[in-house]
Amino acid sequence: MKHGIGRSTRLLGLALAGFAPVALAHHGWDWAEQEQSTLDATVVSVSMTPPHPGLQVRADDGSTWKIDLGNPNQTERSGFRADSARAGDRISVLGNRNRDAAKKHMKAVRIVVEGTPYVLYPERLQAP
Repeated sequence: MKHGIGRSTRLLGLALAGFAPVALAHHGWDWAEQEQSTLDATVVSVSMTPPHPGLQVRADDGSTWKIDLGNPNQTERSGFRADSARAGDRISVLGNRNRDAAKKHMKAVRIVVEGTPYVLYPERLQAP
């Protein structure tokens, strides 16, 4: 019996180890450009579901972007709630966009919704 438990534990460990790089890549910043940029857009939808709340926005050029906010606790600490933005609101996002320019995806450091700022990652704010 001991042998079976050990083998099962090893198999489970290997399976979980296989998912670790995916999880780290998703939650880290490696996929994003180092330099921050600003995107001005209109909110299409707001999602507060874990692991990262996010927004879908339509940029002034008509393209649709996915904006990742912080984890739920960070997002809440910034003051941003589910009703902080609604479809049609104007938003300015300061953040790090995906290194793959074909992907319209950005990790927000600060968002400003209709003039109200929400700083999600104060330690990452870069001077203009």
